[in-house]
Formats: sequence, C-alpha cells, structure tokens
Amino acid sequence: MCLSPLDQFRIFPILSFDIGNLDFSFTNSSFILILAVGSFLYIGYLYICPTLYLPNVLGSFLVPNNRWFLIIEDLYLTISSLIYDNVGVKGQSYFPFFFVVFIFILQLNLIGLIPYSFTVTSHIILTFSLAIIVFIGVIIVGIYTHNKYFLNLFLPSGTGLSLALLLVPLEIVSFLSKPISLSVRLFANMMAGHTLLKVIAGFAWTMMTAGNFLFFAHILPLLLLFLLVGLEFGVALIQAYVFTVLSCIYLNDSINLH
Repeated sequence: MCLSPLDQFRIFPILSFDIGNLDFSFTNSSFILILAVGSFLYIGYLYICPTLYLPNVLGSFLVPNNRWFLIIEDLYLTISSLIYDNVGVKGQSYFPFFFVVFIFILQLNLIGLIPYSFTVTSHIILTFSLAIIVFIGVIIVGIYTHNKYFLNLFLPSGTGLSLALLLVPLEIVSFLSKPISLSVRLFANMMAGHTLLKVIAGFAWTMMTAGNFLFFAHILPLLLLFLLVGLEFGVALIQAYVFTVLSCIYLNDSINLH
C-alpha cells in the first residue's frame, strides 16, 4: 500500500523517452487520457453504426431498442436542455462541444474510481487546461458575435461614469478569474474525495492486519468506505455536470451581453 494518501496522485513514467532536456515519457496520466478518448470514440462508433450489432437496421437506428441507446439518448437530451436553459436557441450550435466536454470529464472521473487506476482530474494542470480552452472559446465567440462591442461585457448598461471607474476593474478581475474557479472546483473536489477514500481504506486495512479483536473492527470503516464510494460516484457525475453548466453560463454572458 502507499505510505501516503497523496501517493495515488503521483505521475510516473510507463515508457521513458527523452530528447535532450525534454521529457516525452508516456506516463500513467497519458494512458488514462488515451483510454478516455478511445472509449469515447468507441461509444460514438457503437451509437453511429448500429447496423453492425443490431439485426433490425432501420428500426434500431430510428428508435432505441436497448438500454445502451436509451442512456445515450438521455445524455443527449440532458445536455441539449442544459444548453437551451442557460444559453437559449443560439447555444444549440455549440452542442457538440459541450457534449464532448461533459462526457470526457465524466469518463475521467469514473475511470479514477476504478481500484488501482489514476484520477487525471485530480491534477490542476489538466483541469486548468480544460477551463482555459472553454475560456478562450468564449472570448472568440464573443468577439465574433459583437466585435468591439464585446467590451460592453465589462460595463453594465446604465452605469454612470463615477461608478464605472469602480465596476470596470471588478468586472475584469471577475472575468479573468473564471477559468481559475472553474478548474479549482473540479480539481479540489476530485482530489479531496479520493484522499478521503484512501484514508478510510488505509484505516480499515490497518485494523484488519492488527489481529485480535481489531480484526472485526474493520467492518465499520469498510461500510463507511462503501457509502463514500457511492457518494464519490455522485460527485464524479455532479462535477462533470457543474463544469458544463458553468461553461454554458460563461458562453451566455458572451453571447447575450449586459
């Protein structure tokens, strides 16, 4: 077992590869990312090409006839309604992007729950990279939609000159802090949850190996661990949902200015 609950977040090379002072090693983090992307593409392949797996070609494509297709349809409708509620009709053209973001983060979170796996979203560098992609995309959409009037985002309508001197710096700081808060929220929740699971599991293992009457005392932390795994499963789903919701809200701010 790991000596520290934080050792589970350590990135280590699987295949070492260096070019000069540059390290291009294939790490456990790289493996999980490739696994997530590969599984996402495979899910899309199964959904788009049902003719290879279902005998009723026409009916199976138009009407889902198993639980797998129903799950995909539910996810589709959930993200579509999420975008409509937060952005409106104009946001439907960005559905593919938000759908990929939600599924990708959800896959990374769920893969991290597998024993002896690795939680990529527990690293701030990855969550910040995802957040900065959303942030830059929001800025591009805002400039493309409003041109120079995109700067009105930092000055609410009807604001006087004296009040504008105070509000504009606050709006700029608030706008620039969006990718930070978006990334830290996902990173902190995933890291805290997995650290707690590791602490409880280590405590149960210590009591089980202690012998005597303590061997039976490990049942209580194991039951607690079982409940926490279910809670962490919910957190994995909720955090992917929250990341997508906030991304939609940021897009709405750029499309529909003050």
